[in-house]
Amino acid sequence: MTTPSRYDHIICGAGTAGCLLANRLSADPNRRVLLIEAGGHDDYLWIHVPVGYLRCIGNPRTDWLFRTEPDPGLNGRSLRYPRGKVLGGSSSINGMIYMRGQARDYDHWGALGNPGWSWDECLPFFLRHEDFYRGADALHGAGGEWRVERQRLHWELLDAFAAAAQQYGIPHSEDFNRGDNEGVGYFHVNQKKGIRWNASKAFLRPVVGRPNLQVWTGAHISRVRVEPGEGGLRAVGVDILPAGGGAPVQADASQGVVLCTGAVGTPHLLQLSGLGPAALLQSLGVPVVRDLPGVGGNLQDHLQVRAVYGVEGVRTLNTMSRSLWGRASIGLQYAWSRSGPLSMAPSQLGAFTRSDPSQPHANLEYHVQPLSLDAFGEPLHTTDAFTASVCNLNPTSRGRVVARSADPREAPAIHTGYLATEEDRLVAAQSLRITRGIVGQPALARYRPQELRPGAEIVDDADLARLAGDIGTTIFHPVGTARMGPAEDTHAVVDSRLAVHGVSGLHIADASIMPTITSGNTNAPTLMIAERAAQWILESARPHAT
Repeated sequence: MTTPSRYDHIICGAGTAGCLLANRLSADPNRRVLLIEAGGHDDYLWIHVPVGYLRCIGNPRTDWLFRTEPDPGLNGRSLRYPRGKVLGGSSSINGMIYMRGQARDYDHWGALGNPGWSWDECLPFFLRHEDFYRGADALHGAGGEWRVERQRLHWELLDAFAAAAQQYGIPHSEDFNRGDNEGVGYFHVNQKKGIRWNASKAFLRPVVGRPNLQVWTGAHISRVRVEPGEGGLRAVGVDILPAGGGAPVQADASQGVVLCTGAVGTPHLLQLSGLGPAALLQSLGVPVVRDLPGVGGNLQDHLQVRAVYGVEGVRTLNTMSRSLWGRASIGLQYAWSRSGPLSMAPSQLGAFTRSDPSQPHANLEYHVQPLSLDAFGEPLHTTDAFTASVCNLNPTSRGRVVARSADPREAPAIHTGYLATEEDRLVAAQSLRITRGIVGQPALARYRPQELRPGAEIVDDADLARLAGDIGTTIFHPVGTARMGPAEDTHAVVDSRLAVHGVSGLHIADASIMPTITSGNTNAPTLMIAERAAQWILESARPHAT
């Protein structure tokens, strides 16, 4: 960081969305762009080796180390809540799964009063940056920056689970990204020849030499400066706290500020900037710039209920990784062919199905892994087992993110609100029953699966829902805390072109704008959101500053 001159655009957060925005906005050499990231460079080995997520989650080098508040739906438990704090953001520590969701997700956003957000209108913005390994067709792009490949390994145990799912009645799927993801199959991943492909590699590194683009790392944004003007409130810049201490630095933006700090960071930063629920801001001693009641509310996430089954007569990562020979063979396989367990995404096999036949669409997602542990970032168990994690794709429970104080370095309080509704508790119980139905099929019988968690003796719906609270954990998909909606929606934060209501020159381009969570993993939709934001920001930009 140096004493800055005036920029056209300031992008807050160099994560999934921020890296793409920096690429697109700086493509015009006459636009001066500043990209600000609180974390450091993505030069840590374990970011790039796919299985290295186990070393990145819970690591202060790459993770914000957030924790949730004790949650009644989780029987009073608090969870680790990973968010990437490094160039590439959460794309540097996530599961690498490429998943758009379902066409109905985007059609629903449009029906909520957000013109331009139907599936057909969003699809071209997925394709714009995609590089699909099989080449382009009507539903996939090729030649873009965002590499999508098949996984480079199969597991006997996972193949058997897929066969069992088909015996249970779930159809086989080769591609979950064509608008309807119902089925079972191996996930496509954001890797390139067995190496993680994060947003920094895809969008930032190719353009980091542009003279009109500056990237600051180790720079903690303390607030967005919003000032009154002739046309009303306008975002004019940001204040930044240098990592090594010292006086705050101001950076000015003639065209505006874009928040790409995610579903936790964005509402927190808005609140510290005086943009949020007036009563909350007053309680913190933050001057109210604009009362925006919806900032921090509407938090949605996919709670994964992690059923664990012990097995016999088949290899799992649990025991493979415990012996010196096992670790050596895993390392040699990766060094030789960039395949094997070190190339693993956290979840390799996926399945989408319905919690009961009355559901009109798939509302459950499985992440199946040939391993077991208490939570990602924790040690593997010592005996052979697999995990069949299942999440409710469309939870009705809502949480919130709220600043604890006016101190920008104090993490916000994250109230997840899991399993707060009767509907969500019922779906959790149904999902555990479906898991048992799949595991009980002939294709898995030869491995003698034994239910270790939650325990086969639990059969009542209420007990299953309670046990789901004991074994459930986040699958790292927080969204919705600065939701998109029309001006008449008093809890909407941004309009359909992602501009903050009542504040010109301020846009949000991350997962916080989702009115409702997508039916699957959220990284790919976040890139699409950023792609759309870039186009609209450029269209609305004023003449260049002098």
